[in-house]
Amino acid sequence: MKILITGSNGFIAKNLIEHLKRDSDIILYLYSKKDSPSILEAYVKEVDFIFHLAGVNRPKNVNEFYKGNSDLTKTIADILISSNKNTPILLSSSTQANLNNDYGKSKLEAENLLINYAKKTSTNVYIYRLPNVFGKWSKPNYNSVISTWCHNIANNLEIQVNDKDVELNLVYIDDVVKSFIKKLDNKTDEKYIHLDIVYKKTLGQIEELLYQFKNNRETLVIPAVASGFERALYATYLSYLSMNDFSYTLKGHKDDRGTFYEILKTLDSGQFSLSTTAPGIKRGDHYHHTKNEKFLVVKGKAIIEFKHILTNEIISYRVDDKKMQVVEMIPGYSHNIKNIGDEEMILLIWANECYDVNNPDTYYLKV
Repeated sequence: MKILITGSNGFIAKNLIEHLKRDSDIILYLYSKKDSPSILEAYVKEVDFIFHLAGVNRPKNVNEFYKGNSDLTKTIADILISSNKNTPILLSSSTQANLNNDYGKSKLEAENLLINYAKKTSTNVYIYRLPNVFGKWSKPNYNSVISTWCHNIANNLEIQVNDKDVELNLVYIDDVVKSFIKKLDNKTDEKYIHLDIVYKKTLGQIEELLYQFKNNRETLVIPAVASGFERALYATYLSYLSMNDFSYTLKGHKDDRGTFYEILKTLDSGQFSLSTTAPGIKRGDHYHHTKNEKFLVVKGKAIIEFKHILTNEIISYRVDDKKMQVVEMIPGYSHNIKNIGDEEMILLIWANECYDVNNPDTYYLKV
């Protein structure tokens, strides 16, 4: 399939291109404002589908709204009609098409031009009235508050929040792209297409989350970022980090026994830590009433011992890095771990709760 993408240097187009170019059955024709009208005409006549993503939203004068939005759309439609082509077109419009401003008016004109084109040629057009789109590669200080805030916060710059209670309708770039791509095969007579996932968030909620992401390197506490808006916003925030700022150093504890580092703390699923232990050294000899842990030796050899705090029954496990064996620290059992190898032993630890100095649930009892 031959596909034309207008506005190919734009934020949405860049993400769409990266998804489409993985398909060997697709040939991409890319058009941006630096290209000549003759190239556009040749591409329009050649392709089987058009993603019309080009548009103007920050012009130097009002006329550029219409030139970049409605006039360009008319040019494409006229080329197709004069060439007896009925190529499907997907248009990235805006929710501002409902508003009485020049940007909205120019987008509405573009929509109507395509609806008339669809009637004349009996083909499909898909119009997306997009709200605020956010995600990687969106230009900061342009038209997205999220991209501006992500850029500023990631680079230690101040942000401006005029009213934290203002609520935005937001869509994530990956959800937009997935919906776009479905229209290549999912034919429908419906002209206006609505995205399934739209997030409603206040500026205050967005600001709070972004600073939690930034402060994670100090607090080690990460919000729930496995799904939904938090997942999308965290991915977006990370994309604005400077290439010199991808890593950070953990603060640990070191003594004659070895080292201990807290790695990551979650809001509701505990924390991850790492320790190193010198040969012959034993750690632990304590128990928990409720707190539980998982131990995984990723380097070296160790013996893990347990003693039931009521019956004094003792059991042990020998573990090493040749077998990725997780050992559970069971409540009501005192436990320890001893490095029985000739080299430093490295232990990865997960605990079901973050360490609370005021309620550690940790009691000494030698195994």
